[in-house]
Amino acid sequence: MKEWMYPTLATFFFWGLWGFTSKLVTNHINPLSAILFEALGGLAVGIVVLLVFDIRLGANINAPGIGLAVLTGAFVFLGSVFFLFALKSGKVSIVIALTALYPLLTIALAMIFLGETLTLRQGVGVLLAAVAVILISL
Repeated sequence: MKEWMYPTLATFFFWGLWGFTSKLVTNHINPLSAILFEALGGLAVGIVVLLVFDIRLGANINAPGIGLAVLTGAFVFLGSVFFLFALKSGKVSIVIALTALYPLLTIALAMIFLGETLTLRQGVGVLLAAVAVILISL
């Protein structure tokens, strides 16, 4: 198995759990409270990762990198707030399927701003994934 597949599978696992437990959370507390407690959980993980890995490897202090990381964190938590509101009243299976289309925006931005390209096969795969999610949500 290629080296990048291990963290990819871990991401799949943890994001799958995140989607499911987010629905459970909204059954007990409102989305605005939930985002605060999720942020605390994320902060705890960030501190552990920093202490265990980054300091051993030499912490990166780079203003553009830090600024982009803060912006990225803001984007993920803004998305999470709206995701939790969607879960509050929506079915987790449908909300997850529709929000799972977010890579389409990422792909478009990567193609426009980073000059990345897709092969024909990859393009067809992306298109089929989008069609599958749309069919699931109907």
